[in-house]
Amino acid sequence: MRRKFLLLLETGLVLAGLMLGASAWKIHSALVQPLNITQEELLEVPKGTTPNRTFLRMEADGIIKDAFWLRVYWRFNLPKQPLHSGEYRMTPGMTVEGLIDLWKRGEMVQYSLTLVEGWNFHQVRAALAKEEKIEQTLDGLSDSQVMDKLGHTGVFPEGRFFPDTYRFVRGMTDVELLKTAYDRLDEVLAKEWNQRASDLPYSGPYQALIMASLVEKETGVPQERGQIAGVFVRRMAMGMLLQTDPTVIYGLGDRYNGKLTRAHLKEATPYNTYMISGLPPTPIAMVGREAIHAALNPVEGSSLYFVARGDGSHVFSDDLDAHNNAVREYQLKRRADYRSSPAPVTAPESPENAIEEPQTEEPQAEPDQTPIPAASPNITPEALPQVPPQEPAPTPAPDAAAPQNPQ
Repeated sequence: MRRKFLLLLETGLVLAGLMLGASAWKIHSALVQPLNITQEELLEVPKGTTPNRTFLRMEADGIIKDAFWLRVYWRFNLPKQPLHSGEYRMTPGMTVEGLIDLWKRGEMVQYSLTLVEGWNFHQVRAALAKEEKIEQTLDGLSDSQVMDKLGHTGVFPEGRFFPDTYRFVRGMTDVELLKTAYDRLDEVLAKEWNQRASDLPYSGPYQALIMASLVEKETGVPQERGQIAGVFVRRMAMGMLLQTDPTVIYGLGDRYNGKLTRAHLKEATPYNTYMISGLPPTPIAMVGREAIHAALNPVEGSSLYFVARGDGSHVFSDDLDAHNNAVREYQLKRRADYRSSPAPVTAPESPENAIEEPQTEEPQAEPDQTPIPAASPNITPEALPQVPPQEPAPTPAPDAAAPQNPQ
């Protein structure tokens, strides 16, 4: 009886060994099998998808065989290994084991989205909305509702995101990308604030951000940013109005059609720096690190005016007479190829009541991108922030009878 029991035990152990050996061979065969594809393909792994479901789907699509053995392998060898959502690049000749290595490294296909210096928040939302690989969760929400979803209730969104090229994978949400850009702006602003010059007319980093947005929109020539900031800081110190066209344009919103008239300069909005003293209530665009640095480290000097040369750069003047001479030379006798920013722009002759085009650098899309519309789709328009009425600041006596436009 004992011999029979030992024989049965021995037989069982042999069979178990054979089964284990067969299982190991099946698992090995399943792992080293090449993917059944003839050209590069992307494998999409949606959020919440498990390796088991992914293997079964690939088997149903004819890409692999023996999904059962691959599931067994994952369960016993990689029980705590997460399968990150996104897209994975499958190439002819790749084995299942090679694909699993991509999963283990989290090597998803990455895409990029560039947010451009000088864009407004509507342009940012439009750029996000056209990215098919990004999961859209903000469609139909107002700007304030967007900020609620970001966890920044009550924060006005303009200028609060850092312009940069952001990498993302399929399935990343628009909220996640915006959070990254928001946090990045806070990081850059804090670092630059800690390295600021002394005696600046800002109550805190946010006012510096507002100034940086004016600098960003006023010049497309990088080396001029510090000089532009210097003009604005000196004007504030002397009680002069900033009188910068981009703020007027921002205050007009959708009513701006490319022509800025003298009537617009006299229109009372919270952003019309021809009518209010000091800075507008919020930034008017996204700003890069260079503009922030310029606002916090303005170039010292005595210039109070600047006018566009027509090649994208400006002439800076210390007094009104020199400024008026520069206006006569570069504005009243414009060449046929005149432009106010580095990017060539053709425009019809201005009517009698029109003023010069704003000295701004218009947002430039990447060469292979479709132009971004000025307003984002499917959102509820919101009123711009309101500020209490302000009396214009007094101007220095010598220039009191003359126009104070720094441009």
